[in-house]
Parts: sequence; structure tokens; C-alpha cells
Amino acid sequence: MNTIAIGNAPCSWGTLEFGEMGGTRLTPQRMLDELSATGYTSSELGDWGFMPTDPAQLADEYATRNLTMTGAYVGVALENPAKVGQGEEVVIRTAKLIAATADRLGTKVRPFLVLAGDNGTDAIRTKNAGRVTADMELSPEQWKIFAANSNRIARRVRDESGLRTVFHAHCAGFVETPHEIARLLELTDPTLLGLVFDTGHYAFGAGSCATILSALEQFAERIWYMHYKDCHPGVMAQARQQQWDYFESVRQGVFCELGKGCVDFPAVTAWLRQRNYSGFITVEQDVLPGMGSPKESAQRNRTYLQSIGL
Repeated sequence: MNTIAIGNAPCSWGTLEFGEMGGTRLTPQRMLDELSATGYTSSELGDWGFMPTDPAQLADEYATRNLTMTGAYVGVALENPAKVGQGEEVVIRTAKLIAATADRLGTKVRPFLVLAGDNGTDAIRTKNAGRVTADMELSPEQWKIFAANSNRIARRVRDESGLRTVFHAHCAGFVETPHEIARLLELTDPTLLGLVFDTGHYAFGAGSCATILSALEQFAERIWYMHYKDCHPGVMAQARQQQWDYFESVRQGVFCELGKGCVDFPAVTAWLRQRNYSGFITVEQDVLPGMGSPKESAQRNRTYLQSIGL
């Protein structure tokens, strides 16, 4: 197995893509300091404006800490023709920023543009995260629009920045369940759009961790990037029983520290080794602003990964 850069992301420090959520955000400098101090060698960008938007300044923040740029997440209302254009432009400016930053850093493995739906904005999907039923899915016409927009944006990212695009299936969005992931991949161009496989979101969307390995096999050819996130089975069950919305589930710790949930990371890692995976692994432990002790959690997560050979 080739050496893999083990990174983390701003979401583990409470910097999420959902806009103003209250609480106190750390500065990007402190977040990157803590990420580096706890043993990670790469980081995603976080939402636009959290870190510097000038590639020279951004590259300097990374270079002074010997960090690699792994990617940037952008949520877009892909099913909505009236809103998709605005999100598309954010995608393109973000892709150009991280591509230019990676050029300055001399990154060998190029970062990814991580495309997602406009998660957390649809009331029904947000309310029912982790227990989505078929009647909550996109209509056939909406699927066509969603997929066509995903293909077009991924093509623009490739043509205008030289980067590849991976889709992030995400709870509280329109691509959450195993069936929805499969449907999106069926409808999109495999040369344009890959998948970032997020173990925690997959587990929560599927209702358990039991099918993670079979899903890795099913989607193997489209998995270009990995997010290591755990999912606490007790909190997941309580979320279903209490009918918590997505944000309450996160607040209650559904995405726990690595090794404390139901994701079998040794088995996932063994699967990656068997396929000679040489991409990035980014640790994510989604927390709300001001929640928990991010630096200490990041250290425990890194120690856990070292214990399983990463």
C-alpha cells in the first residue's frame, strides 16, 4: 500500500457548510495549528471565506505547517434550476483557488472538488436524516436535472481548473441512502464524477454500518477519495426513535470519535490496501460550532489510526 496522506478538515473544528449556526468558530490559523500539532499532514479548505481566498496567502498558511491541500466541499442546489447557477459559480472559483494553491505547494496528488447537494436546506430531508423513505426521494425529472447539473459542473471543473470532482453523499440532502448513491452514479458520467466515500454519512444514511464493505465493492470504480468518519450506533438508534432532525443528531454525537462507533476501520483499511489505494484519507468528525474539544478529539482520532497502521 502506497503512503497515504492522513488529513483532517475544518468540519472537525465546528466549521460546517451550513452558514451561521451560532457558537464561536476558531480562526483558520488556530485550526490549522491544531490539525498539524495532532499529526495530520493535509487539510480540506472548508467553506468559502473561512481560509484565505488568495492562493498565495492560502499556500503560505499550508506551507508553513507542511500541509497538503486535499480538496474543498461545495454544496449546490443541483435539483433546482433557479438556484444551481449561483452555486456553480462558487464551485468554479473554489476549484480554481485550490488548484492554484496546490500548484504553489507542489502537491503530487491533486486535490478534489467535493461536490454535494445543498444539504440541510430541505425541511423534509433535514427532519428525516437517517430514516429517509422512498416517498422523500427526487422525482424522475428531478433526478435528470440533478445528474445533468452534476455532470456539467464536473466538466467545467475539469476544463477550467484541471481538477477532478467527487460527489459527497450526505445526510440531510437528496443523495443520502445507498439507493440514492447508486442512482446518482448510474445517471452520471464515470469519467467526470467520482465518489468520496464518507463512512459515517454512509452508515447513518443506510441505518447501520453492516453494508459498508459491500458498498465499497459496489462503488469501487467510482471511489476516488475517502472520508473516515465514525457513526455511533446508540445515538443513531436514538435519533430514529426520537425523530431528531439532522442537526440534533450531530449535536448528540452521532458522528463520534474513530473507533467508538460501528464503522470497522481495520476492515475498510484492509479493503483499501487490497486495491492499492494511493489517494487521500481525510478524517472528519462533524461537530457544531463550539461543541466538544476538537483538538483533543483530533489527537485521539490520529492515535487510533496509528494503532491500525495508518
